[in-house]
Amino acid sequence: MECKRKNVVIVGGGITGLSAAFYLSKRMEELQVPMDITLVEKNDRFGGKIQTLRRDGFIIEQGPDSFLARKLPIIALTKELGLEDELTATNPQAKANFILHKNKLHPMPLGLVLGIPTQVSPFIRTGLISPAGKIRAALDLVLPKRQHTSDESLGDFIRRRLGREVLDHITEPLLAGIYAGDTQYLSLQATFPQFKQLEEEHRSIILGMLAGKKKPQSGSGLPDIARKSLFLTYKQGLATLVDRLAAALQSRSIRTMTGQGVMRFVREEGRYKLTLDQGTELEADAVIMALPAFEAARLLPELPDARWLEHISYASVANVALAYRQHDIPFPLNGSGFVVPRKEGRFITACTWSSSKWPHTAPSGRLLLRTYVGRSGAQEWTRLSDEELIHGVVSDLRALMGITAEPEFAEITRCHQSMPQYPVGHVERWGRLQAQLRSHTPGLYLCGAGYEGVGIPDCIQQGKRAAEQLLGFVQAGQSQHLHGS
Repeated sequence: MECKRKNVVIVGGGITGLSAAFYLSKRMEELQVPMDITLVEKNDRFGGKIQTLRRDGFIIEQGPDSFLARKLPIIALTKELGLEDELTATNPQAKANFILHKNKLHPMPLGLVLGIPTQVSPFIRTGLISPAGKIRAALDLVLPKRQHTSDESLGDFIRRRLGREVLDHITEPLLAGIYAGDTQYLSLQATFPQFKQLEEEHRSIILGMLAGKKKPQSGSGLPDIARKSLFLTYKQGLATLVDRLAAALQSRSIRTMTGQGVMRFVREEGRYKLTLDQGTELEADAVIMALPAFEAARLLPELPDARWLEHISYASVANVALAYRQHDIPFPLNGSGFVVPRKEGRFITACTWSSSKWPHTAPSGRLLLRTYVGRSGAQEWTRLSDEELIHGVVSDLRALMGITAEPEFAEITRCHQSMPQYPVGHVERWGRLQAQLRSHTPGLYLCGAGYEGVGIPDCIQQGKRAAEQLLGFVQAGQSQHLHGS
């Protein structure tokens, strides 16, 4: 007996939703499962936060600028899309990074791994930490491990192991830059569970890091370029990945709908009904929601634990890209850029020397800087005009880098509610919600940056997993149908 063709809707056309659609269609064809897939995106373009602007010979990332090279999900997808030759690594001559401390840029000590010191001499020599702070950090080598297994904040963990100075002057600006968050709020288990694991296994986080450095790195499945650089991007920008994914979906005859968001979502008689904001109605046997947590909460009012999703706050950030003539910047751009600790009280939170870190991003004789504004607890910038944003950024660059020349142009990207803040207890609550989804709304899957990692590879992995779970659900239903017949 022939299986009835199933309808599947994927809501959200960011990198998570695109990945889910790609892997679902691929596996559907391999397993010959009859299925119609519709991808719905409320904006007029795909890609979500990934957006590349190409202007006057510059390649300007308006969202993330790279991804961790050793994360296999994005490497595997890059290979499957035939984009390996498009990968490009950071400039090997620009490995230095800096941290602002008392209005001076200090080089990050060699041997820092995710903000944790693993080499004695560079850490002793750094001007970022006082002598007393260095002694306090060394206590990590003798302090006992925490006996409680419950979650704690990332800030509490670092302060407990290494002291407040290391937290405030090194770890917070480095790690919080990933989430634009407050380390006193962010969940350790949801953001850096490897830290807790190191403490469990080695008692000392420094000793644990050292042990990890001594282990041979297999690099299994990684191309050569990914073994030689911590970060990678594509020669024409990260939008290369989005464009190739969108083309792959089109070639697979997946129905795509842009410019339409979902206004209403209900489950009736074992099927899902979606009403779009232009009145279109869709029916589906299974649904993947690749949406921010607050959007998912709005569509799932009947699900008890969905209320928790509203408590996952999102920080708004902006990035301001500035183009200069090379001779207009006296400061030696001998690295990748700098980060700004919260306590420094500056307008910007970081500055990437993009054309130094990624030489392909600026034409000859020109330089590109990308500055960042906003983080959790510092959202006043959202009320500023574009002119006020540029003024604040340029003022900081004048004070910190001595840049007095006006930029040739500036590009501002406002990313409202773009950076999810995983609260303490996030992993446990997320597990409870997933169990509730399985029992109350079978065939509905949530994924995206609000749940299990904000990086591009994490989102790809979540989209792929949701596709596999949905396909398993559909196959199980077909098997029951055949046996019932």
